Amino acid sequence: MRAAVFERPGEMQVKDIPLQPCGPGDLILKVHACGICGGDIRNFSTGLRYGIASQVMGHEFTGTVVEIGADVTSFRVGDHLALAPDVSCGSCWYCRQGLVNLCEHHRMIGTHWPGGFAEFVHLSAEILAHGFVHHLPKGVGLTEGCLSEPASSVIAAQERVGIGKDSSVLILGDGPIGCLHIEVARANGAAQVFISGRSRLSAAEQFSPDLLLNYEKDDVVSAVRVQTAQRGVDFAICANASVESQQIALEAVRKRGKVILFGGVPKNNPMTSLDSNMIHYNEIEIIGTFSYQRRHHLASLEAIRKGTIHPDAYFTKTVGLDDIEKGFFAAKNREALKVLVKP
Repeated sequence: MRAAVFERPGEMQVKDIPLQPCGPGDLILKVHACGICGGDIRNFSTGLRYGIASQVMGHEFTGTVVEIGADVTSFRVGDHLALAPDVSCGSCWYCRQGLVNLCEHHRMIGTHWPGGFAEFVHLSAEILAHGFVHHLPKGVGLTEGCLSEPASSVIAAQERVGIGKDSSVLILGDGPIGCLHIEVARANGAAQVFISGRSRLSAAEQFSPDLLLNYEKDDVVSAVRVQTAQRGVDFAICANASVESQQIALEAVRKRGKVILFGGVPKNNPMTSLDSNMIHYNEIEIIGTFSYQRRHHLASLEAIRKGTIHPDAYFTKTVGLDDIEKGFFAAKNREALKVLVKP
């Protein structure tokens, strides 16, 4: 099969590679499309975790089942499936608490197993048992389903911190994740949703935030306080890869507000500096959120089905395998809101 293989930072080669045979508990999926995410862009530039190389990346994908093993009973040839990459062990302390996203032996499709930047993906019995492999709901197309993975993490984050009816929310970051936070916050009943960004604010505008702010030109904190009777927002979400935005978030929330560190930052510059007196005297919570659980992936598919999340607004560029590096650079250079790869 043809696949785009990550060899080392900055290098990806499209070539023919063998497809692992389908074992009795496995299935083979013909990939329809796979999204490029911010994590893919970071990994392409700096390398996969654990020094893994010669790997097929890609973890936001959908496809059609073309082969199943003799022991597989939950899927049939012809089924349309949506995938999320996380695979837990099922037995560590965190898994036993239901916190599979924090599994001590957490692994991912696209890192530990070949991912979706290929014509086919082999899904092992372990992935089917401990990963997130779900049927697309009736009415949700294969292309639309590619947004379910990033949407899952947004849904999980907002559930964890309690964004709900009448909340005020500031989102720092105008990429696809920031836009998903707008849609999910609205669906959760938020009364005020503000977004701060730079180069993709025109794309974010279509999701109807109450305020669009350019962090290079606007005083984000002052503008948000004007909109909230000088109190500040209930929640400030750092939906970007910038540690600098975290102090802005801290200054923009009200007393007892919550700052959510949603976006991972470059591993060569992970340290942040926050005003600890502000945190202490204002009783502000700083909360990290990572990944999601099975119910969140199912909830994202249902949100797409219901129309509270609109995939067509996100996928603004599509490339084939031969042009995958162009797709990566388009995403990195903010020339598209979200790029799809169709093998």
